[in-house]
Amino acid sequence: MGVLMSRRQTVEQVQKVSLAVSAFKDGLRERPSTKRKAEAWGGRRGTLEHEVREVQEEEEERPEAAGPSQTQREESHANRAAWERLRDGRGVEPEEFDRANRFTPPAFVRPTRELHDDEPLEISLEQREQVSSDEMCEICEVWTAESLFPCRVCTRVYHDGCLRRMGFLHNSSAVEVTETAHTETGWSCYYCDNLNLLLTEEEMYSLMETFQQCKIIPETCLMQDRFLRYKHLAHQRHLDRPMSEEQEERAALQFSALDPDKKGHVEWPDFLSHESIVLLQKLRPQNSLLRLLTAKERERARATFLPLNQDGQGLISEGECRKAQHTWFRKHQKEAPSCNVSISHVGPMSESSPASSGSSQSQEKTLLGTEQEESRLVDWPTFLKESVIYILAARPNSAAIHLKPLA
Repeated sequence: MGVLMSRRQTVEQVQKVSLAVSAFKDGLRERPSTKRKAEAWGGRRGTLEHEVREVQEEEEERPEAAGPSQTQREESHANRAAWERLRDGRGVEPEEFDRANRFTPPAFVRPTRELHDDEPLEISLEQREQVSSDEMCEICEVWTAESLFPCRVCTRVYHDGCLRRMGFLHNSSAVEVTETAHTETGWSCYYCDNLNLLLTEEEMYSLMETFQQCKIIPETCLMQDRFLRYKHLAHQRHLDRPMSEEQEERAALQFSALDPDKKGHVEWPDFLSHESIVLLQKLRPQNSLLRLLTAKERERARATFLPLNQDGQGLISEGECRKAQHTWFRKHQKEAPSCNVSISHVGPMSESSPASSGSSQSQEKTLLGTEQEESRLVDWPTFLKESVIYILAARPNSAAIHLKPLA
């Protein structure tokens, strides 16, 4: 009897150990996803996190007959990391980036829409705003007078050394920052430079879903044929009808605007900013977009409108309104003798830009519409609403025009 009891106890102990080992293995399998869930946006569960997990699970469940090679595993890891960066709004951050002796970038939480976000917003033309930049560096919180570089969009200021230690400033762009930060043209900080950071979590989910269905790989350049094919697929997906010839022609002009150096491709940050601003234009009313403007941008809009309002009645022609919209992208004209570009120079400058080269048919349409534009008068609230999307699109430092204004 004693022998039988010993065997039974032994069997029970073996079974308990087997169950413990199985549970431990299951815990190891679930541990990476749990860790990712805890790290993403401070542990918040949301639609974007669910979307990224689905992409990762799809890649992990792909059939692998002979087993993945080292190159395939590296590409899969890089692709997952790219989707995570896209979700978190961190931009390009290579895995091999050396963060030794560098500051830790601040956590970014996507904005949320307020309850009364779509209600009308009154912005006075006569009541000017006194805008001043912060006194201390946004990163190290130290004041050192002239060595601080202000952002032309928000009130933040930075040291160039702090920007380098954060990984947001490289030697190739350091000269541009030092030369433009204290001019009227100005320089946008890493918050304002990335238009994708304006999207809410729900809007970002919609954009990622479109990218996935249209087979867009994050952090890759797009050639013109791939860009136009994406525009066709996205248009068909959202509106359930093919693009017209006029829409396809405008998409081709937009590609040229995103490729000012004629490289034959669009860089990923420019493509992402372009698609982000296009999505904002589709999903948000103009009243909601007006709430995104900073005090500096509102003041610059007043400085653009007031010289055109020469008769003091608060009205300008639609043609003048169109030309003024082009002035938001005057920072791209490096050959300009001065940063103070007058409205009279906007027309020729915009026509000589790479984005303005179109077919003779589009030029004829522009000429025919000129007389109609001149007859329509635009007041200050209308001017601001029609220009707000271009004001936001002009935030990035890139030479690309992320939303080409109408001719």
